[in-house]
Amino acid sequence: MDFSIKTFDAKSTLNTSKTGCVVVGVFENKKLSVAATALDKKGDISAALKSGDITGKAGSFLVLRNVGDVAAERVLLVGLGNDVEKITEKSFIQATQAAARALSTLAAGDAIFALPDVAGRDTAWTIRTTVLALRESIFRADGMKSKKEVSTTGVKKVALAVTAAEAAAAKVALMQSVAMANGVDLTKDLGNLPPNICTPTFLANSARQIATDYKMGIEVLERKQLQALKMESFLSVTNGSVEPPKFIVLKHMGGKAKDAPTVLVGKGITFDSGGISLKGGLGMDEMKYDMGGAASVLGTMRAIGEMKLKLNVIAVIPSCENMPSGSATRPGDIVTSMSGQTIEILNTDAEGRLILCDALTYVERMKPAVVVDLATLTGACVTALGHHNSGLFTRHDAAHDKLAEELLTAGKDTGDTAWRMPIEEAYNEQLKSNFADMANIGGPAGGSITAACFLERFTKSYTWAHLDIAGTAWKSGAAKGSTGRPVPLLTTFLMNRAD
Repeated sequence: MDFSIKTFDAKSTLNTSKTGCVVVGVFENKKLSVAATALDKKGDISAALKSGDITGKAGSFLVLRNVGDVAAERVLLVGLGNDVEKITEKSFIQATQAAARALSTLAAGDAIFALPDVAGRDTAWTIRTTVLALRESIFRADGMKSKKEVSTTGVKKVALAVTAAEAAAAKVALMQSVAMANGVDLTKDLGNLPPNICTPTFLANSARQIATDYKMGIEVLERKQLQALKMESFLSVTNGSVEPPKFIVLKHMGGKAKDAPTVLVGKGITFDSGGISLKGGLGMDEMKYDMGGAASVLGTMRAIGEMKLKLNVIAVIPSCENMPSGSATRPGDIVTSMSGQTIEILNTDAEGRLILCDALTYVERMKPAVVVDLATLTGACVTALGHHNSGLFTRHDAAHDKLAEELLTAGKDTGDTAWRMPIEEAYNEQLKSNFADMANIGGPAGGSITAACFLERFTKSYTWAHLDIAGTAWKSGAAKGSTGRPVPLLTTFLMNRAD
């Protein structure tokens, strides 16, 4: 889908614009938006509202043809709720999603979006929300099917209507929104691939492609190099698999040379069987999504590369499989992490923290401004927060509170929301071991918190946050598939830091 910015005065020129469809808003109290009023020269839109063919409720829609004195072939009316003066974010999102569904069924080749702005949000927010909704509506996960889904309908070109005063900023916002959507799509594509294709080597090659396309630095550490670095915790997870581990470092150095980098660390378990602590068979196929953190980091790096973001950002991705075999790590084994701290492995299915802890130690050498790790880490986070919010964990002091607020704000701005959870010393009691410095699990109570407390022990030298995306990175059931989250959150977080 191609996007562009179209400048015009909605009061006088919208009705003369030749297009396959123009999208405007209406309200439950039978009032029209400014753009809808401009198209209502003959009263056709008012008549549709009075007839009850469209209620104006958020998410409702109606397609009209041959509207009087309107050059467009069709007018798509979408409901924006009951408040003309204060359109809510929720109502606008429902409206754009409804418009996307409607446009996907039309034979129109192009369309103009002329929906009003949301109270408290700028045009950039409106553009980003619209682009993400439209791109979501056309995403397909049929790349591995012998017969692809063929769509003979659907709008291919969309112009977003703005005033002349908004045009310059709108073009920048559109470029950034398309880049973000491309990053989301990459994350979805990687997540949806089967684990026999999307291996650690595949992820490394994907990172190399991003580096080539956007002139980034790339380094991929192999097993011998990881052994030399004494990443025994990470390597313990790889013991049962024949797939070689990869430790990916991707560098976007768009800021000043002296600026400390923002570091993103993504968990890259390309398949998680649980190891010797084998998972139940039902739903185990979804453990291909256990590289959701890695996929999100790569999607974010692609987005900021396309934007040419003026910020130093380094992605670090430890990647491997977690498989059972005669050589696999056993419950009761003790390993020494890169930091020198020893870990008693009580459950081999708590492997994500074992690869992340060495990665978090490795990034110390980068002298980071901040570090954010993200991982499909715990089922306990799904129990706590469901599938709406990612879990955000960080220490409680001024620097970490600021980082948490940056991430939470980015989530609210994009609808890719997170919820802050506690990290307290009391939870560390659950990680005590009689035989090592710590155990890798703390029992079922507060499982997402004790997992974060485990990671926190390896981050003392810098400002750090952890995002548990186990409930938000993918969907199950009929809608099964990667969501692309939290690419919008991360990308916006980085954009805000660059500004």
